[in-house]
Amino acid sequence: MAYNEFAYFYDELNEAADYDALYQYVVSELADHGVTDGLLADLGCGTGELTLMLSQAGYDVIGIDRSEEMLSVLREKADELDMTGKVLLLQQDLLQLDLYGTIRAAVSTFDTYNHIGPLENFEKAIANAAFFMEKDGVFVFDLNTPYKHAKVLGGQTFDLDAEDAVCHWTNQYDESSGRVDIHIEIREKETGDTWTEDFSEYSYPLPAVQALLDKYGFTVTRVSDGEDFGPVRPDSQRWIITAVKRYTQEEK
Repeated sequence: MAYNEFAYFYDELNEAADYDALYQYVVSELADHGVTDGLLADLGCGTGELTLMLSQAGYDVIGIDRSEEMLSVLREKADELDMTGKVLLLQQDLLQLDLYGTIRAAVSTFDTYNHIGPLENFEKAIANAAFFMEKDGVFVFDLNTPYKHAKVLGGQTFDLDAEDAVCHWTNQYDESSGRVDIHIEIREKETGDTWTEDFSEYSYPLPAVQALLDKYGFTVTRVSDGEDFGPVRPDSQRWIITAVKRYTQEEK
């Protein structure tokens, strides 16, 4: 899926997100594996809060997103920070990823890989990331957990009230596929204009995720709770996974 009009209200509606803590965690994980600079891809970069922070930290960042609207917001932010041209932006679907060369690291946050589709699509996206990853490269990404889909989102509705817009968010959970179908309705307060978008998230068992990473040459070095970055619990709503590219498929 790709956010359209929602992109212009995304930051307001996601204002509770602790980007500073996320940034510190990601940079620490990268540094622990010797990646403190070089070419890094932000896969599903969205409006680019983390993208720009990583660029400011000295990484050569490629921001990749399927949504032109999200990338447009990111460009405006880069302009405001006098960072125009410092981040390469690509409008791409992660199932057709083409980076034209290798990268030292990749990050992906805020459920990007849940949006990719059923497990065969998830596998393809992992394979694509692995294809462009240098040996000893680091991949840090998060996933909403099956627990969150079944116990937190499934069948629930949420109302988000921001300065410029309100959002009504409805979820329907399909247990057989682990899929949550999401309908959002956004109303701009000033004009009364309303937009709707529909998309789905899929969840995957952690052993299946780890097995696919291993299949494509990654070793999982850490799995943390993606909300507080502590140990994973049975009721963790998000995982954040660090994997290192230890070998190519040919070497395996």
